[in-house]
Amino acid sequence: MARLAPITLLAAALLAACAPASAEALRPYTVVGDAIPASLTGAKGDATRGRALIVERSSTCILCHSGPFPEQSFQGDLAPNLTGSGNRWSEGQLRLRLVDAAHLNAATIMPSYYRADGLTRVGASWRGKPILSAEQIEDIVAYLVTLRN
Repeated sequence: MARLAPITLLAAALLAACAPASAEALRPYTVVGDAIPASLTGAKGDATRGRALIVERSSTCILCHSGPFPEQSFQGDLAPNLTGSGNRWSEGQLRLRLVDAAHLNAATIMPSYYRADGLTRVGASWRGKPILSAEQIEDIVAYLVTLRN
């Protein structure tokens, strides 16, 4: 039985990492034009953690996007390649696209990663909860702005 404990703990940790963020953690933000200029956390994110989140299949980023991720042999082609994101969009524009892509395009297939209300095509376990936390959004933004051609 003692040998099962580490495996059980690992499984629980993996499930927790894939679990949606808490709805209570939603922080207010202001959209200005096509961007959310201010950090959701009041601080810069960590680009290393952001890259790790993007290449993690549970985040769903690389299911639709491709980019400079040679360790991932299967990458999506439904959405823009993330290479050069830092040239194409500002930090605030990237933040809005992650927080609520539907704000820019109501017909988008990209999930609203930091929104919990007004969503209709959401699995029961995700209802009322954001997919990513404010910290995770900031980490991904921090990484995406480093991607310059």
